[in-house]
Amino acid sequence: MIDMNTHLLTNAQVVTPTGHFNGTISIDNGIISGIYKDKFYAEGIDLQGQWLIPGCIDIHTDYLEKELHPRSSASFAPPFAAHFLDVRAASCGLTTVFSAISFSEQETKQRTIEQALILARQIDVTRGSMLVRHYLHARIDPNTDTLLPHLADLAALESLYLVVFNDTIPGTRQFTIEQQIQTRIKERGYTREKAIETIEQQIQRTQKVNNRDKIRETFAGKCILGSHDDTTVEHVIEASACGVTLAEMPTTLAAARKAKELGMWVCMGAPNYFRGGSHCGNLSCKEAMDEGLVDILCSDYHFPTMLGSVVRMIEDGIAPHEAVNLVSLNPAKMLGFDAYTGSIAVGKRADLVSFSGDRSFAAVSNVWVDGTSKFAADYKKGVLPLVR
Repeated sequence: MIDMNTHLLTNAQVVTPTGHFNGTISIDNGIISGIYKDKFYAEGIDLQGQWLIPGCIDIHTDYLEKELHPRSSASFAPPFAAHFLDVRAASCGLTTVFSAISFSEQETKQRTIEQALILARQIDVTRGSMLVRHYLHARIDPNTDTLLPHLADLAALESLYLVVFNDTIPGTRQFTIEQQIQTRIKERGYTREKAIETIEQQIQRTQKVNNRDKIRETFAGKCILGSHDDTTVEHVIEASACGVTLAEMPTTLAAARKAKELGMWVCMGAPNYFRGGSHCGNLSCKEAMDEGLVDILCSDYHFPTMLGSVVRMIEDGIAPHEAVNLVSLNPAKMLGFDAYTGSIAVGKRADLVSFSGDRSFAAVSNVWVDGTSKFAADYKKGVLPLVR
């Protein structure tokens, strides 16, 4: 018997960690209080057969940069940018977002380390007024000493929970020397000779510096450590020795395999899966998934592909709960959040999303955080066909 004061979401394709079924869930005081298979209630919110899943947990997004700098010569204030980042995240079914901020003296970055810290503090103090849950993800350059005086200030940020080594020695990871030459010509207006000169200077400067151990000591017991764009087995071994448990977007199969062998969580970009490959020619997410090497999908640079990839995976024959776990339960487990979020289970927070996927992408209709409606769209409902 359900209390008539209970908040009900009914007539939904409910996705749990192990399966999916048509039914209802109940919510009391922001917490999931019941899950009812094949039961429907007239007094509930009728989701008309749409998917009902836990909200997406996005452990890495660069979307903040898109709102701050939609054009290289056009910038907007952080409060303005953060508001529309938040609204867009909700509309795409993300209920927990880790915005990446780079802390680097790399030649092509748009802000100094001091300016990056100011931006992080602004996000830190305003996140409580936003629609969804916001955290910070620090992409830290271990190949510079400039960062060291600011490590304590970074560690004091309340919302900082992920710290990822973002190696900046040119030509060793995601981008080749030639790609970096072209980037500096385009972004800085350098001649080819000037671009080569600055890259050679950066190589000489950065390859002599490795502050991974100091960074690890600073964030021990506070933050999860990750490593970005590992390309070789040696990169992964070095990361593991420095306390890394998260491999972000490994660029080769060899690196992804080694990360799994060493017990790391492997995260790939959802745009990579949705588009059928990496936009810059690195490891294909689908290829890595075929070997069972992928645990988590993040939005990377495009929010809509988080749920869009779930729809594509289901169309590709992957079980709905397995697809959903990649964007919800698995990142929750990696973060240590799974005791209270990341799945539809009694006793967990009602961070939920309903959507239809009949057009090969996810059309989000509702988002709830702690059982409170944060986004609602009214359009013709459609249902992704059930798996045969």
